[in-house]
Amino acid sequence: MKIVTRALHLGVWAAAAALSMQGANAAKPGDVIVDCDGCPEIVVVPPGSFIMGWDGAEPVREGEIRRYEGPEREVTIAQAFGVGRYEITNRQFADFVEATGFEMSQGCFTWDGWNARFVDELSWRDPGYGRPPQPEEPVACVNWAEAQAYVEWLSERTGESYRLLTEAEWEYAARAGNEADYMWGEEEARACEYANVFDISAQRRYPDAPIEPALCDDGHEQVAPVGSFKPNAFGLYDMSGNVWEWVFDCHEMPYPDDAPVDGSPVITETCDRHGVKGGAWMTSVDRQRFTFRGRDPIDLNSQVFGFRVARDL
Repeated sequence: MKIVTRALHLGVWAAAAALSMQGANAAKPGDVIVDCDGCPEIVVVPPGSFIMGWDGAEPVREGEIRRYEGPEREVTIAQAFGVGRYEITNRQFADFVEATGFEMSQGCFTWDGWNARFVDELSWRDPGYGRPPQPEEPVACVNWAEAQAYVEWLSERTGESYRLLTEAEWEYAARAGNEADYMWGEEEARACEYANVFDISAQRRYPDAPIEPALCDDGHEQVAPVGSFKPNAFGLYDMSGNVWEWVFDCHEMPYPDDAPVDGSPVITETCDRHGVKGGAWMTSVDRQRFTFRGRDPIDLNSQVFGFRVARDL
């Protein structure tokens, strides 16, 4: 297991914040920015405040550690910032690999409907779907370090400040003013309007999965092309479902007493796990809460892990 030091994280964060921001000063909330041919579409998200986290956790399951999602705290994001309209796609990630020759890790965890198992032959080019991944599907089998390499390359390519979202930014952007627990509100039957979750379609493919399906059918047994569902109020797609999204923060449970309240990341002395947010196509509805907190090692590759980007304005 790799250890990432606090100094490294602070250095990466400071470097991203210091990059040029030419041409973005006039951007208004709701505007869409595209910095280059093939670059991700960036939606300008307005500043604001919200209550982050939840003073509770999912029901205890046999053999699992209870995942506390609090304590709650008020977070104020004082300036507008950019968020990827969609999760990064296979096409966009291929541009990075081809341009840089970046050596991607080999092997990936795949889900067989019951267990996750590591398969040496799998990679982001073959995440184990039983078919080739499509260009406009979200890239998967990408770990945190590889997602970080992508945003660093995108920053160098464009001269703008690209990075991963912080956990606070992610929850704020996902909610988009929504005070319910889920993107679709509290009516589970509406989940398939907004998110690719484990539903009746997925259950048909994985009938023995120990997951209660959502009471709807989105027509996708596995991953779906980005933008296949309704956006949230900020115009962001797939903030719930499709693939889990890496965030910049080191994972600490509970949130530390000195956790930032300005949207900046939680950074710890040793950082062997990072946050993942938003659930995936094989995730139960209860883990699609805005506040649910996944946490995984920096070098973990999974067919249900991808990412989206942020851009400073």
